[in-house]
Amino acid sequence: MNGFRTDINGLRAWAVVAVVLFHFGVPGFDGGFIGVDVFFVISGFLMTGIILGKLLTPNRESSFSLLGFYLARARRIIPALMALCIALLILGWYFLPTYDYRMLATHVITALLFISNIKFWREAGYFDPASHEKLLLHTWSLSVEWQFYLLFPIVLMVLWKLWPNRRFIGVLLLAGFVISLGLSIAITRVNPGAAFYLLPTRAWEMLAGSLVYFYANQLRPAQGIARTLEIFGFTLILASILLFDGNTPWPGWQAMMPVLGTVMVLLASRSNSFLTGTIIAQWLGKASYSIYLWHWPLSVGLIYLELHGDWFATLMSLMLTLLLGWVSWRFVEQSIQRGLMSFRSSQQIILTGLLVLLIAIPALAVRINDGVEGRFKQEIEAIFAEAQNANPRRSECIGSVSTPTPGCTYGGDSLGVIVIGDSHAQSVIRSVENALPSKELHVLDWTISSCPTIFGIKHTGRDDGSCEDFFKKVYAESLQLDREIPMLIVNRISSYFEGPNEPDRAHEVPTPKRYISNPYQYRSESFYREMQQGIIDTACAFSEHRDVFMLRPIPELKLNVPRVMGRAALLGRETRVWISLEEYEQRHLVAWKAQDRAAEECGITMLDPRPYLCGDDRCWGDINGIPVYTDDDHLSERGGQLLTPLFRKMFE
Repeated sequence: MNGFRTDINGLRAWAVVAVVLFHFGVPGFDGGFIGVDVFFVISGFLMTGIILGKLLTPNRESSFSLLGFYLARARRIIPALMALCIALLILGWYFLPTYDYRMLATHVITALLFISNIKFWREAGYFDPASHEKLLLHTWSLSVEWQFYLLFPIVLMVLWKLWPNRRFIGVLLLAGFVISLGLSIAITRVNPGAAFYLLPTRAWEMLAGSLVYFYANQLRPAQGIARTLEIFGFTLILASILLFDGNTPWPGWQAMMPVLGTVMVLLASRSNSFLTGTIIAQWLGKASYSIYLWHWPLSVGLIYLELHGDWFATLMSLMLTLLLGWVSWRFVEQSIQRGLMSFRSSQQIILTGLLVLLIAIPALAVRINDGVEGRFKQEIEAIFAEAQNANPRRSECIGSVSTPTPGCTYGGDSLGVIVIGDSHAQSVIRSVENALPSKELHVLDWTISSCPTIFGIKHTGRDDGSCEDFFKKVYAESLQLDREIPMLIVNRISSYFEGPNEPDRAHEVPTPKRYISNPYQYRSESFYREMQQGIIDTACAFSEHRDVFMLRPIPELKLNVPRVMGRAALLGRETRVWISLEEYEQRHLVAWKAQDRAAEECGITMLDPRPYLCGDDRCWGDINGIPVYTDDDHLSERGGQLLTPLFRKMFE
């Protein structure tokens, strides 16, 4: 690969603009996340050119240095990433609560080790902070690329050493592409988090770029065809931005569209194109890495300040993104790269390692000290602390695919009540324990995250059957228990009917994620009827053997209560989080009707939390300035105890 490709640099500009505008919520860029896929293809093309351009040249095998390759990548990636991490750790000291600061410190370490994609994949659970709270979430793509950089040249060198045949290398590249693409399509269906974050399901995008480089000479188009090819390529990229959104399973087969578009632009190789050759495109392309690094924390900052969606704040943030990106590119990327290149390879390794340690050690100290408490006034700390005031046995006791047999107990030796449901049940279970008429009694915990208490319930895109199997086991085991023991059913039921109501998860609303018979593409009347009947049938089945109580829906406040209140307090403002009773009733109308029918048809007793959590025509997220939620919809231990008098009615 010879010379600087202005078309590739301009293509970088398109990619970074798409990603940035998507994350800032600019209308028309709902599929802007495909910019990362474009970057992956470009990286594969360039890295293959660096490696094979030397390996495949006669009598120049020794000219490729694996150490030199790694050092070049480190000089390119690490300095700007380090500068960002330093800035975030400093800002975090003044503005992040302990749990967020500890999370940031952890993510700094994983980003510098280039394993953040694995970390974010493993964090992708129900109780994990929303993605928009993670200041280094975007570093997952850097980790994927770095892992590719580590493995790819070794594989190519070994293969070339064993079988120095160009055709053989091409066949293996194609085989790797096909295998990775197949994995991506298959795993996106059953485990979208793994498919999104992990190298095996992303490698095909980089290998697509590798194949373009490998076969570029055979496929080089004539000038007229190249122009058409480029236009078609950009059409596919733009169509991807317009047609896809956050609700699109990704990467999967859909990612083939922007990847193919990028392949076409690379094959066209038009250095004088008006689409990529303008001064603006070239400037954006050169600074694209630093722009990418800085845009996401600024987007998170808008959410922190409750300004996400404000057009003026968004415009200012976009301008600041460009400014910080330019400063980082000019004074960090270029300056440090030049400085490091003046040293020998061994010295570069030592210097880079020392610089990484300079950041990693403070980050590790923050992590070890659990985010360093005491940085804020006591009243502010108390607000933030409520986010962690959840059931301390939650992780131990809530069911999952890996917990085939349910059954934690809270209290004494004798069974007093069975609690069944999802994470909302888990959040009130200790309040139920406090409502028991005797300390000798205990609560039996049969809860599983993200699964409504409905027989036969399934999750779209998952084939593990965890929800369905869990409730089969629960029902079978319940038949073995004393019929005098009451049962309490608690679910975030309207979330399964209507989808989440948090503003940042609006893209998840159109397509139902749960079903009984067949998946639904939208929330039709038949979907509502089937889900309502599922609630009724399940509750009635349990009620044949014991008294069954069902908690009406807990108010969902849309915003993370401790974070919103705590951040407002940090900025010297007072704020309260609430929804109107009218909003509450509208949100839960469909679920309420199903619960009413269960009460009428099976004698289920309903427990209404509104008198304990609502007043003055509003449902509140705090009492006397202290939150009663850990997030937007889960009651904290403080909030759960407000319902203890309500739960005592089960034992009257």
